[in-house]
Amino acid sequence: MITVRPSAERGHFNHGWLDTYHSFSFADYFDPKNMGFRSLRVINEDRVAPGSGFGTHPHRDMEIITYVLEGALAHKDSMGNGSTIVPGDVQRMSAGTGVRHSEFNHSPSDPVHLLQIWILPEKAGITPSYEQKNFPAEEKRDRLRLVASQDGRQGSLKIHQDVNLYAALLEKDKGTRFDVAPGRNVWVQVTRGEISVNGNVLKAGDGAAIGNEPAIDFTGNTGPDASEFLLFDLA
Repeated sequence: MITVRPSAERGHFNHGWLDTYHSFSFADYFDPKNMGFRSLRVINEDRVAPGSGFGTHPHRDMEIITYVLEGALAHKDSMGNGSTIVPGDVQRMSAGTGVRHSEFNHSPSDPVHLLQIWILPEKAGITPSYEQKNFPAEEKRDRLRLVASQDGRQGSLKIHQDVNLYAALLEKDKGTRFDVAPGRNVWVQVTRGEISVNGNVLKAGDGAAIGNEPAIDFTGNTGPDASEFLLFDLA
């Protein structure tokens, strides 16, 4: 069964410096029908204005993944990490017993477009940690590239939950398939372009909860590299 979460039905707030869409309940947006999916708690699509950002703030007991689509986002945290996240990068921060961090767009002219993803950890109170890797476009073109997993296999980031996160870029009329293991559930989030998911058309910003499907077929519906999506394989 595939249940589509249309882009236009997400929570939306424009704070001037931040234009944000919430797939699930978050902050001042509360939707009892959309509180998350399995251990996937937050998918926020953010556009951060030039010279703006998230000031230093705390987190605990959450796996936080940042996926930049356009622009460059500067990161600093209380663990001593400082980095810049650009398209192709995936960042994972395990907040655990507590961490403080900030994210800022230093560009004077260009916004930053990103997804902020929160996943509930397998247990509370782990030691905070940080990881960031780049996954080139050629590794995701017309295939699903594992970018985060519980065991860090295939060069993926290691997250503290039974989740496999894949990224893919599909050219027009190109496709890929994902075989769903028994008892697993899938969330698909389209980040740009348009794809067909077992015959259902999903556009940028759309998400879909998928259960009781043994396999999922994906096809790109728009031009070269225009269709991009994330797939969460969840216990």
